[in-house]
Amino acid sequence: MPTRILPAVGDADAVRSLTTLLSQLPDAEPVAPVTDSTQLVDTLARLAAESIDELPEVVVVHERIGPVPALELIREVALRFPAVGVILVTSDASPGLFQAAMDYGARGLVALPLSYEELASRVNAVAQWSMGVRRHLGAGGDVFSGVGGTVVTVSGAKGGVGATLAAIQLALAAQTSGRDTALLDMDLQTGDIASYLDIQFRRSVVDLAAINDITPRVLADAVFRHDTGVALLLAPGDGERGEEVTDRAARHIVSALRSRYEVVVIDCGSQLSGASAAAVEMADTALLVTTPDVVAVRGAKRTVRMWDRLQIRKAEETMIVVNRHTRSAEIQPALIQRITGTAIAATAVPANFKELQGPVDAGRVHELDPKSTIKQALWALAGELGLVKGTEAAVQPRRNGRARGSGGDRAALTFRRRKEIGR
Repeated sequence: MPTRILPAVGDADAVRSLTTLLSQLPDAEPVAPVTDSTQLVDTLARLAAESIDELPEVVVVHERIGPVPALELIREVALRFPAVGVILVTSDASPGLFQAAMDYGARGLVALPLSYEELASRVNAVAQWSMGVRRHLGAGGDVFSGVGGTVVTVSGAKGGVGATLAAIQLALAAQTSGRDTALLDMDLQTGDIASYLDIQFRRSVVDLAAINDITPRVLADAVFRHDTGVALLLAPGDGERGEEVTDRAARHIVSALRSRYEVVVIDCGSQLSGASAAAVEMADTALLVTTPDVVAVRGAKRTVRMWDRLQIRKAEETMIVVNRHTRSAEIQPALIQRITGTAIAATAVPANFKELQGPVDAGRVHELDPKSTIKQALWALAGELGLVKGTEAAVQPRRNGRARGSGGDRAALTFRRRKEIGR
């Protein structure tokens, strides 16, 4: 059986030399190279969605790949696609880099300039390892073999537009429908999720910042399991400690959550940091919440342009959610879409603060009335984003015998589906 090899190389000259050598290897089947980290992850995700057998056995990552650094990219591939063996091609073959590459999940290292013998030896060894892993996965073990959970980031065009409330309700909708869900507060200095849910906590996202190998046990020790079933990874109580969560740490944390939960919702706040930028870049869906007023819409446009300039996210890959929407407002969703150049959610969240005041003041937004128009809209948005399973999943019992979500929450999901059917 031929070994499928996917080169990930950003430099045109390096692509030619690498693909030429790979094509000369016995039983090798090089596939079309990818030129950046985003294209690599998207390609692997698409193949994994079809079947684990569609994935290449070997991925060869060149040291000058971008925009995500090579080692960070290797870690993400190793976490999300454990049946794929990764080889790093680098001009630095020092023991230090070799150890770092292994720590990040590489299965081999090949030094530049490329040698046919060394490349053939590494590819053969990594391909055998990959096939062994696939045999193990095919035996039905508990090893995680999927493409990884869905990651959704929720950012605010400015402070106070409702991003945190939206993130919480999206996570609740996903969890209630039967998906194991994590909610990460990446608004590191001013995160409010703990206040909205009135919880006391000891550990936060900062406790994972210095850990290179976030095992399932380490992750479980850091998260707070809420009464609703949502796993919470909260911002630190002392805002200045948020600086300890670098963009590199954020990538590790998001990748670890993605590998353990079906849905990961991340509240990124309204201020851009290295950590929140990394989360937005890694997300499957990046939401930007705005209200229909001039100041907020200008903030949304400014954020979209900044993400584009910093190569975090293209405008067309960002989705605007309009909160506090009224039909009488001068600024309507279609106008916001034209101004920002983004996609726009079909579901707009209505303006009705009276519904929220009591639950927000009590720190019980998870107990928002199922008849609330705001809750129904946000849960409809969760359905629009594909975060919820069918209504029948919401009544599946937990392992401890309790039903997932309250009857009222199931009613909210049912209402959303009836509304969609009636459209």
